[in-house]
Amino acid sequence: MKSTKWINHHHAIIRTDEPFSFQANLAYLKRSTNECMFYIEGGSVIRAIEVEGQACLIRISSENDSDLWVRFLQQAPLDKDMRYKVITYVCDWFDLYTDLSPFYSMAALDPLLHQPVSHFYGLRVMGIPDLYEALVWGILGQQINLSYAYTLKSRFVERFGSAIDSDGITFWLFPKADTVASSSIEELMNLGMTRRKAEYLLSVSQLLTDRTLSKEHLGNDLKTAEKQLTSIRGIGPWTANYVLMRCLRFPNAFPIDDVGLHNAIKFIYGSERKPTKTEICEIAKPWRGFESYATFYLWRLLY
Repeated sequence: MKSTKWINHHHAIIRTDEPFSFQANLAYLKRSTNECMFYIEGGSVIRAIEVEGQACLIRISSENDSDLWVRFLQQAPLDKDMRYKVITYVCDWFDLYTDLSPFYSMAALDPLLHQPVSHFYGLRVMGIPDLYEALVWGILGQQINLSYAYTLKSRFVERFGSAIDSDGITFWLFPKADTVASSSIEELMNLGMTRRKAEYLLSVSQLLTDRTLSKEHLGNDLKTAEKQLTSIRGIGPWTANYVLMRCLRFPNAFPIDDVGLHNAIKFIYGSERKPTKTEICEIAKPWRGFESYATFYLWRLLY
């Protein structure tokens, strides 16, 4: 866990390493007004998280744009072990364990990356620590625009998730796999998704309910994890790499077929045509070991 200073049972400060900017990450989190998993209030982000079956509400802010100030908003203090698990979750969400210095040194000289790393200095690959949430979000986002993907996620969470109410605001916890696994295709389709997408979600929900799919099962090797994920119906290379990038934290995960990545390359080069896969592989040679960050920063130019 990152170095943490405890002010009291309700307040901790997480020390971060450069390059990091809370405001750059907060601006990324603000990009959708239809996000249902957290709430932006002024210079803070508030969200409900669940650790070891216990739900809690936290507020994250920064007084100096670097260190994260985490406040536990429930009245009854969590025990020490639970508080540290929440801090670990926050560190994972903001990807505070990754040393970005080598990436920045490379990106400063890269014709595609020098612009986004300058504009979005200190941005981290904001994660999705829960594997089920990452898989569901990846499946929901397939072949639809981002705005409608957020609409589907909101409907899905409000139908199957649980919530904490505080000061007139509802903070949602992501649904449990077993809750969704016991639903029906028709129930999912009523939320506005296609039959095929509903089938994919039920299948993935059952795999996690049966514990035949987990972070531990996917292991630490990118190719092996990608192969395991793409063997699941409804998860192709794009969804697999998205999950490996945002949840499993593989720095070399690379959704090379992503339309947003192609559009960002077109935008920077001022090109009218989509780059070929061969061209992208050549462009990405200097990114080796940081493909996920290169992709994320290029996406940020568009969203």
